Amino acid sequence: MSRKAPQITCSEQERKVLERLAASRTESRQLVERARIILCCLSGKQVQDIAKECQTRANTVIKWRNRFAVDRIAGLADSPRPGAKKKYGADFRNQVLNVLEGPPPEGQATWDGASVAKVVKGSKHAVWRVLRKEGICLQRQRSWCVSTDKEFAAKAADIVGLYLDPPQNALVICVDEKPSIQALERATGYVQTSSGKVVRGLKSTYRRHGTLNLFAALQVATGHIHSRTTELKRREEFLQFMDQVVSETAKDQELHVILDNYCTHKKCDTWLSEHPNVHFHYTPTSASWLNLVEVWFGIMSRKALRGASFNSVEELRQAIEGFIAVYNPSAKPFKWRKREVKGTQLRDTIVNLCR
Repeated sequence: MSRKAPQITCSEQERKVLERLAASRTESRQLVERARIILCCLSGKQVQDIAKECQTRANTVIKWRNRFAVDRIAGLADSPRPGAKKKYGADFRNQVLNVLEGPPPEGQATWDGASVAKVVKGSKHAVWRVLRKEGICLQRQRSWCVSTDKEFAAKAADIVGLYLDPPQNALVICVDEKPSIQALERATGYVQTSSGKVVRGLKSTYRRHGTLNLFAALQVATGHIHSRTTELKRREEFLQFMDQVVSETAKDQELHVILDNYCTHKKCDTWLSEHPNVHFHYTPTSASWLNLVEVWFGIMSRKALRGASFNSVEELRQAIEGFIAVYNPSAKPFKWRKREVKGTQLRDTIVNLCR
């Protein structure tokens, strides 16, 4: 009969750390396994049962149970091993980071792994290991757009308020157009690369068969989409689309429409006077991210347009309408969330950013 492991205890904080490690997908496999072993020991299971559950040996369970009993969480880490001194240690890391603070080599706009390795006289693989550990991506970029609208705070608060606390018995919709969608015809399929990977293949040449404009209205509460495709995108087409949206809603229902500052959305006073239950809310300039229909445009583009081939504008129209017909029955509202954007996020150096 298997021997029951002596009961070990831990604090609530230590248990949270163990649970995080046991469920982690980024920590090393060994550390995840050790955390699971300790959690099993804390539950009072027998050594053989723990070994079977964690697919390891009983001696391994006993080893890490004893290490945890003495050194707690720190005891789950590997002990220093004998061998040759590390060639790339803390000094090498500091060298790499210091090089990145300086201007890139002549002829280059930015640093890359090979150019850093040349300066520090080390292996480019060692350089990339340092960069990965520090979370530094030399080629990835992030762009930003700062609104200069003097009424930004008031306009943004108005729109966010409609998302989070809409008026009672009112319908909030986000409206915009995706202009000049091209009906491109080109050969597509799958190809195998030299590395053995199978990827989507697109022929570099294509034929143009015209363009189409898509007007879309997203119901914030349900995620349902109203749409209309047109050949033109003038104010006339925009108001025709709004007539369609109004006709598809209850006559006595108040309608709050979130729009950007495109010229066709402005100077609609006559139409608004004829529809007193409709209210337009404009996003601040350079703040299209406040309009949730932009999120849906991204989904539609990825799933219905990217990598597709269309022999005519009519085929393009059918593809868009077909996607919407499938999307609406299972549509769900988007969760409104936006990370805090600070004006001081941009740093001139990595050192300043990490402080």
